[in-house]
Amino acid sequence: MPQSALKPGEFRVHDLSTRHPTPFEIRPDAAARDALADQLGLSALKKLRFEGEIAPAGAQGWSLRGTLGATVVQPCVVTLEPVTTRIDEHVERTYVPAEYFDIGEEGAETEMPEDTSTELLGAVISAVAVMEESLLLALPQYPRSEGVDLGEAVFAEDGVTPMKDEDTKPFAGLAALRDQLDKKT
Repeated sequence: MPQSALKPGEFRVHDLSTRHPTPFEIRPDAAARDALADQLGLSALKKLRFEGEIAPAGAQGWSLRGTLGATVVQPCVVTLEPVTTRIDEHVERTYVPAEYFDIGEEGAETEMPEDTSTELLGAVISAVAVMEESLLLALPQYPRSEGVDLGEAVFAEDGVTPMKDEDTKPFAGLAALRDQLDKKT
């Protein structure tokens, strides 16, 4: 793969310095932020910056450490009004050769490792891919406008008394019974 085939924010492993960290800074332009916002289902991605360094780690591994900063706009899960969230995350990834992983036979069951920051080392380390994944993981799952409450939803067929949240609490009736017994004594 020729050197020109690399995109900004991608680093060929054999070109990285083994003596000094390689710094990076990624600030996508408006068009790239809009495309990423569409990909992630965001209303807008106002700001996005990922900066850090890639440094040698151990005999054959590499570590990527950086800081992700973003301002995202998502619809409120209750009102659909825009909710703006500031994200500031520390990001770490460790890349190690395949022999460090216990890779079983193809199609065999394997357990997920506890350490999710360790990845298989390939020919290229993509800080852009790490930025996008880290942003996705940092997004609020259920953004809400300030002061908005979801309330209580009650569903039932016609002619059936709807079940409420307090009805699902098995010890609520016991508490009422205890209170009645306390009044008698």
